Amino acid sequence: MEVMGFLHGIFERLKQFLECSRSIGTDNVCRDRLEKTIILFTKVLLDFLDQHPFSFTPLIQRSLEFSVSYVFTEVGEGVTFERFIVQCMNLIKMIVKNYAYKPSKNFEDSSPETLEAHKIKMAFFTYPTLTEICRRLVSHYFLLTEEELTMWEEDPEGFTVEETGGDSWKYSLRPCTEVLFIDIFHEYNQTLTPVLLEMMQTLQGPTDVEDMNAVLIKDAVYNAVGLAAYELFDSVDFDQWFKNQLLPELQVIHNRYKPLRRRVIWLIGQWISVKFKSDLRPMLYEAICNLLQDQDLVVRIETATTLKLTVDDFEFRTDQFLPYLETMFTLLFQLLQQVTECDTKMHVLHVLSCVIERVNMQIRPYVGCLVQYLPLLWKQSEEHNMLRCAILTTLIHLVQGLGADSKNLYPFLLPVIQLSTDVSQPPHVYLLEDGLELWLVTLENSPCITPELLRIFQNMSPLLELSSENLRTCFKIINGYIFLSSTEFLQTYAVGLCQSFCELLKEITTEGQVQVLKVVENALKVNPILAPQMFQPILPCVFRGIIEGERYPVVMSTYLGVMGRVLLQNTSFFSSLLNEMAHKFNQEMDQLLGNMIEMWVDRMDNITQPERRKLSALALFSLLPSDNSVIQDKFCGIINISVEGLHDVMTEDPETGTYKDCMLMSHLEEPKVTEDEEPPTEQDKRKKMLALKDPVHTVSLQQFIYEKLKAQQELLGEQGFQSLMETVDTEIVTQLQEFLQGF
Repeated sequence: MEVMGFLHGIFERLKQFLECSRSIGTDNVCRDRLEKTIILFTKVLLDFLDQHPFSFTPLIQRSLEFSVSYVFTEVGEGVTFERFIVQCMNLIKMIVKNYAYKPSKNFEDSSPETLEAHKIKMAFFTYPTLTEICRRLVSHYFLLTEEELTMWEEDPEGFTVEETGGDSWKYSLRPCTEVLFIDIFHEYNQTLTPVLLEMMQTLQGPTDVEDMNAVLIKDAVYNAVGLAAYELFDSVDFDQWFKNQLLPELQVIHNRYKPLRRRVIWLIGQWISVKFKSDLRPMLYEAICNLLQDQDLVVRIETATTLKLTVDDFEFRTDQFLPYLETMFTLLFQLLQQVTECDTKMHVLHVLSCVIERVNMQIRPYVGCLVQYLPLLWKQSEEHNMLRCAILTTLIHLVQGLGADSKNLYPFLLPVIQLSTDVSQPPHVYLLEDGLELWLVTLENSPCITPELLRIFQNMSPLLELSSENLRTCFKIINGYIFLSSTEFLQTYAVGLCQSFCELLKEITTEGQVQVLKVVENALKVNPILAPQMFQPILPCVFRGIIEGERYPVVMSTYLGVMGRVLLQNTSFFSSLLNEMAHKFNQEMDQLLGNMIEMWVDRMDNITQPERRKLSALALFSLLPSDNSVIQDKFCGIINISVEGLHDVMTEDPETGTYKDCMLMSHLEEPKVTEDEEPPTEQDKRKKMLALKDPVHTVSLQQFIYEKLKAQQELLGEQGFQSLMETVDTEIVTQLQEFLQGF
């Protein structure tokens, strides 16, 4: 009770302090202390509401009466100040939006405390109260102030980046009023929608440019319509309003009308993802082109923001946009050069990035100017790491848009990647993530390796030591080098890379182990002669993992993928590895080979990817023909695996009843790129060429098995072969014969 007595006493004390402020001038030394005390008292209420919403229930009525009277009636005139208004609005907002005070759709499921609080809220927020709050928010608090208009003239860039977003509503008046409006409108939209529609209705038609008050009122109402866009979806025919009212307003070029030009283009940006017919986009693009040439910088910056929202929208269509691309890109680039503040440059760069990303290769004819300017901007932004992040993002989209032509950017691009990914340089703290992404897309789009591109891989070893969340991107980069120039890359860096991998494998997660081994597997796939020698220190642990029956299926599957590549594509190396492991296990080579085959057969189900399953069948069948008793002893298992593999990859031709290997690829198969798909990168083309040399995609499993069995038959003779086949289950033999019919 003492606590509640204290809290109720706060309201009386606040009234006394506020009245006291009438007699204390703004220049009085006590004024600052008085305001701080008032804010402290309001903070007690806000914190108590935040931490103990149900205990606050007895204070809801009084808090709302107090706050609304001071903020939305004449009671507050002459005594309120900005920080106090913000605190009162936050108190109203927190009561309106508090989930503890919201009953379930089925009232019976709600607690008595919730229903009690809800009842108090409903009793307070009557139609007249809500209407008055809404009207006052829009017609009083939403109006641009003299101070803001002066800032617009004297510091336009500062005006555009005024504090919004995040928690700014807790401390700043404009974001606070806008957030309160959004929350109240959302909670009571059925009551407030007609009120706002009526305000809209009174403002149809042109506004007298000489009547600044009328211009500012319309600006405020349009602000409200933009903030409430989602709530007004069914109540406003935005397409008609755009054509008949908003578009003509954008064409009024009088200087005093600029608040409305800026507000209308902002308003369209708010509605673009809510309700905006696709057919109207060309009209909007036309308007954007004109406004990007507006005399006023604030209007141009706001227009760039709306352009980003338009281009980012789900219903964006490139074909509608392309006729305006050159003009827009040129004007955006001019805007980037004109603005001087770091934040504004970042903002315009993000818009440019977004445009480049959406039109992709179509951007190529127009990027020359930007490509020339970015090195200068990079140099100027040495002290501004966030701007440099924006430049990196732009470069990522530029490289993707330019494809193989991005090679022309290397004199600038590669030093940027070098700096951004060098962990010994302080800026890497800010630039590393984007720098790695840029490095990756540069590799993916590179037509060929260059000495400079090869050299920046020196940054990789310390990055792998970091073992950070960027490891996955690092592995993709390593793969990129393997696909780009495996021989040169492996000869230069494989020793150090192998050491890093060995260290990583000791301490990394299961998923991380798989990522490391996939890199090794790719290297073996691309370069089956050189890669096993280069990654020799890792292979014994792979072999041991297979023999000891690695318990994680995904790791075992990768082990078998790596070993399958060695066995199938570098037999001599496999023999030397088997010899080495026989010494380590203190076993005969044949015995160890038998154990490995047995484990492979037993754990085949761990392998889920069809490519790896076919690889296993090819690899184990490559051991035939053989008169080795151990291999013959495991013949049944090898056949079982091969039939499983055939089931995975063979498709039946319904017309002929014959089977064919669906994994075979030919040079003639060119995948068709649809309009929505991005064209293949240089790396995609390299992977396609690699697949055309990969046994998994070039060797028919059906034919391979047939030829190996035939050779085994010739080696053993008819009788010996027949007795070998009798070790296999008859059902499996029948399936095998069915697959091999026609040979």
